[in-house]
Amino acid sequence: MSDVRVRFAPSPTGFFHIGSARTALFNWLYARHTGGRFILRIEDTDKQRNTEEALRVLLSGMRWLGLDWDEGPEAGGDYGPYFQSERQAVYDEYLERLRAAGRCYEKDGAIWFRLEGERYTEYDDFKKAEVEKVKAAPVIINDAVRGRVERSEEMDFVIVRKDGNPVFHFVNVVDDIAMGITHVIRGEDHLSNTSKHVELFRAFGVEPPLFAHIPLILKESGPGKMSKRDKGALVEDYETRGFLAAAVRNYISLLGWNPKDDREKLSIDEIVELFDFPGINKGNARFDERKLSALNSEYLRELDIGSFCFLARPRLAESGLVGEEVSEDYLQAVLTLCQPKARSLDSLEELCGYFFSDTFIFDEKASAKLAKKGDPKATIAELLPVLESLASFEAESMQAALEKHAEMKGEKPFAFFPALRMAVSGKGGGPDLMPLLAVLGRERVLARLQNYMA
Repeated sequence: MSDVRVRFAPSPTGFFHIGSARTALFNWLYARHTGGRFILRIEDTDKQRNTEEALRVLLSGMRWLGLDWDEGPEAGGDYGPYFQSERQAVYDEYLERLRAAGRCYEKDGAIWFRLEGERYTEYDDFKKAEVEKVKAAPVIINDAVRGRVERSEEMDFVIVRKDGNPVFHFVNVVDDIAMGITHVIRGEDHLSNTSKHVELFRAFGVEPPLFAHIPLILKESGPGKMSKRDKGALVEDYETRGFLAAAVRNYISLLGWNPKDDREKLSIDEIVELFDFPGINKGNARFDERKLSALNSEYLRELDIGSFCFLARPRLAESGLVGEEVSEDYLQAVLTLCQPKARSLDSLEELCGYFFSDTFIFDEKASAKLAKKGDPKATIAELLPVLESLASFEAESMQAALEKHAEMKGEKPFAFFPALRMAVSGKGGGPDLMPLLAVLGRERVLARLQNYMA
């Protein structure tokens, strides 16, 4: 085991955002890649927003993605407590250290961190007043992703508010010191805070951890960072919609990281092996749910049919399509046909609902397109006796009969297919038609053809 210690420090607000999940994943990947420790630390000092339910959503989302933590809530560890709301004694101790070193003072009811450097006053146009500034030595940040970044803090800053609550900058640094964090992997939007954090590390006489500021995730369309209100932003939505966690995790890993070999579908073991800072991009990543859906469909297609049925049956049962009367054999036959077309489990109702119910909606656009090529009812009337006369309703038998009928008419057999498909499924596309008819069975197919003509 290496000495690498990374942390994910979210505020539980009731949502698990894709951006937060990506930060957690990158930290987890780096810990697993290096043989280090992944710590989950909960920033729960906002008592109005940070509820038990919000924490449940967060922990559930992380578990669903497979991001197990080595230390933290429910896992324990030697550096707890892992909830900031329980760490006030730690913050008091570190505040006293700053007081003893003359690095903090009280003003206007708050406690301020004192920068080191020559002090001078300057008129501030925004505040319309003279303000005290400090000529402090510039802070050099050798960021593992951004490269060399130089910033300077010019003014003292608050570390404990008037209400007695410590601010983010202070508790973040104190916890990183107390928990022995060696690498801080977080969003690029935190880079502006880092010079303050380095000043605090220096004041405590501690070498700062290695920082790695990862690129932002932009919303699907238009400018700006993806927020919880944007389409596709919440991890829990994908779980609800029946996406596979492995596919979502794979896609999120590619938001700002590249394995350098143009591959997009990678197993979690491959990602762990390849993941490192040189592969993280500097440019922002744009979220694309179509790419996620396409990747998810690849994962779905690779499931063995037993696993696919195990996941699909409860989805279809929730929609009222599949009850106990539907045999496993019939379900497997249906899903064997539909699996290659599935983009997510929640698409199955639309994709294969007509296999389980004679009440289905006809696709208006496909129907209109079909009608332009001739009267589909006349086609069905022509084909019905051909199918009724079959001794076997196997796919090969139907194919042979339709080919023979088409040859007699001087046509190609696939010219009949669109009308047949529409009559039995209400759709303009779907699985291969002959296997589809065979799975539906003689009785159901013939009844639907007769109903279509009527």
